[in-house]
Amino acid sequence: MLRESAVSQFRIEKRRTEGVLRMSSGALLRGCFFIAGGSARHDGPERVWDLLNSETGLFPFEITDAEGTRTILINREHVVTVALADNEATNDPGYSVATRRGVSLLLSTGERLEGSVRVYRPEGRDRLSDWARQAEVFRYLETPEATLIVNSAHIVEISEVGA
Repeated sequence: MLRESAVSQFRIEKRRTEGVLRMSSGALLRGCFFIAGGSARHDGPERVWDLLNSETGLFPFEITDAEGTRTILINREHVVTVALADNEATNDPGYSVATRRGVSLLLSTGERLEGSVRVYRPEGRDRLSDWARQAEVFRYLETPEATLIVNSAHIVEISEVGA
């Protein structure tokens, strides 16, 4: 008698979201994140930001290189920035009313990034220093070229610049 393969009740359908990781080693990894269709943090689908801030340790990332397409596990601590194909930051509730601050970030790699961040705090508590003290390790930085997610552990210096 043939058994039908049962689908696990714990299986969660994922979609692929393209991104480019800049690692602490200087390597650039182009590939795809595996993102869930729903999020426990908010309404709608999971975002790369959710995935990176959800826990510590390793996450799966699909790359295509000379060896073919394969899934590798990446240590979050060694991810410096993630460049996203779309601006998922605009999906945050309150994005359009959050205080926008122009910033210059010096990273542990020596790279300097300029762009803007959104500070989701009440008026009077929406300073750049308030953004810097947020609990999330990974934060959005919107540049003219792309939306980046920056690992705050790799930020050496932050200064405010004209937005």
